[in-house]
Amino acid sequence: MLRGDRNAGLQSEILGSRHLSPNTAREDEQEGRTTVTIEGGHSASRSWLRALERTAPIAVQPSRILATVIDEQAEKNGEAPALLSERETFSYRALAERANQYARWAIGLGLGKGDVVCLLMPNRPEYMAIWLGITRVGGIVSLLNTNLTGTSLAHCINIVSPKHIIVAADLAENFESAREQVTSGAVHGETDLQRELARYRGAPLSGAELRAVTIEDQALYIYTSGTTGLPKAALVSHHRIMNWSCWFGGMMDTRPTDRMYNCLPLYHSVGGVVATGSVLVNGGSVVTREKFSARQFWTEVVRWDCTLFQYIGELCRYLVNTPFDPAEQQHQIRLACGNGLRADVWQAFQSRFRIPQILEYYAATEGNFSLYNAEGEPGAIGRIPPYLAHRLPVALVKFDLDRGEPLRNADGFCVVSAADDAGEAIGKIPSERADMSGRFDGYTNKQDTEKKILRNVFKPGDAWFRTGDLMRKDKRGFFYFVDRIGDTFRWKGENVATSEVETALTEYPGLRDANVYGVAVPGADGRAGMACIVTDDKFDLKGLRRHLTARLPAYAQPLFIRIQREMDVTGTFKHKKADLAQAGFDPSTTMDKMYFNDGEAFLPLDTALFARIRSGQVRM
Repeated sequence: MLRGDRNAGLQSEILGSRHLSPNTAREDEQEGRTTVTIEGGHSASRSWLRALERTAPIAVQPSRILATVIDEQAEKNGEAPALLSERETFSYRALAERANQYARWAIGLGLGKGDVVCLLMPNRPEYMAIWLGITRVGGIVSLLNTNLTGTSLAHCINIVSPKHIIVAADLAENFESAREQVTSGAVHGETDLQRELARYRGAPLSGAELRAVTIEDQALYIYTSGTTGLPKAALVSHHRIMNWSCWFGGMMDTRPTDRMYNCLPLYHSVGGVVATGSVLVNGGSVVTREKFSARQFWTEVVRWDCTLFQYIGELCRYLVNTPFDPAEQQHQIRLACGNGLRADVWQAFQSRFRIPQILEYYAATEGNFSLYNAEGEPGAIGRIPPYLAHRLPVALVKFDLDRGEPLRNADGFCVVSAADDAGEAIGKIPSERADMSGRFDGYTNKQDTEKKILRNVFKPGDAWFRTGDLMRKDKRGFFYFVDRIGDTFRWKGENVATSEVETALTEYPGLRDANVYGVAVPGADGRAGMACIVTDDKFDLKGLRRHLTARLPAYAQPLFIRIQREMDVTGTFKHKKADLAQAGFDPSTTMDKMYFNDGEAFLPLDTALFARIRSGQVRM
């Protein structure tokens, strides 16, 4: 338990803790336990200790899953709002009752433990009631991306082999475009489902109705974004749901008085579990919006009296680029939590909108570790306190871009990156399956799972989870995102980080968004830089080259520019690169305007110039 007041210092009992920073903490062993005292009650340390305190009971209460937490809140704060939206609002009691109806519906269908139900529905409170109820009795709910259609949607359904598929009326057309390719699952349209649901009571489940479900069991399938190929279904256990909910609840210090504004998709781990569970476990409420709107954002935050909001970095950049809205100065936000907030946007965002605290973090749905920037260091994605290093074994290892794999020394082991040198981030997988703290559950496809495991890393037989992300760590211990492996490319013998180029581009006036990737050029080694950009009326192409020359080395400056009206992004605002890279710089494949950097200016790229470049007549 946390003890003492802010002046007396902050204490927490942390089992097994042995490594402490002498500047922030000391340890005293008493009866086999370690008591950590954080002198002065530093806010970042308090966040870590709250998170540790709130996640500690999970392992010793294996049958306590998120649905049972909602039941507890319904008993304690029955009529307090839990989930709110323009369409519908659920109090804690109403949410628990609705979830119980879905649990009984699943039982009535004969749904067995481990059977899958696919859910295709827009953001709304009903969404969460559905998966809470079905997973309560042992079912697994597959959260389908609402932007998918046709082959991609059918693929996501087929790889989890569902027994049932729930389709909201709003997305019936999406499903129909995929129906002929779907190989299993009885379909339940929204109207029919509501009629069926009316037959079931919302009262608490009886002992005979309850199944033996624990935190070890599978709860959800959540899909990767599919930026470079078809999505993969990641396995999400009840333990991961509880851990995310309680950990983030501690890091944000969520309270019953808090109200989270959530406009991120509920089919994703951030919008669907972190933003919701972190508040609900502590009795607060969540405002759910179907889609992000930069124009309506601050008006709704004020109207709903929100104190928190969950962001994706691109969302913050969109807001910074919007015209002034009086509501942006009238909100009660005390903390914004999210990932991907770039350094060039951070300070402008925090200053303009008067955000008291930003909690930036790094995590992946299938990953086995997370990083948290509780100190508010602009641009950093996290830091691991020294006294927690043993509990969060993370390493950066040197990466060979030419071979596409971590570098090995003469003994065959990986090499740790030096301070400020980029390396792939990896997280240690415990040797004991029972140790859930760093477990990697993987995907439905065993081959995809194995590809994410790095073996014999620092000693024979050890195993580490591969993030596929390049990071660097400075001498103070702060981690910084460098690039996604596969996004970084080589040109003129140099490594080019697309994120660095994108940052330089978006600093230029009139350039609203940038997506950088490498394209193959006949007769040239490596890949040449190409940038797909979105501009406004203030954009001046002539000045862009001067701007880039002042900020980037010659090898990193894009050789090709493609101008689009809107950027093609995933449901979580990640840029889609694969199709653009495959299309390359051939102007005949698109109506978009293209330009070539000849070393002096950006020239219009027409079919004649394209032919000269392909034939080698134009030097790169």
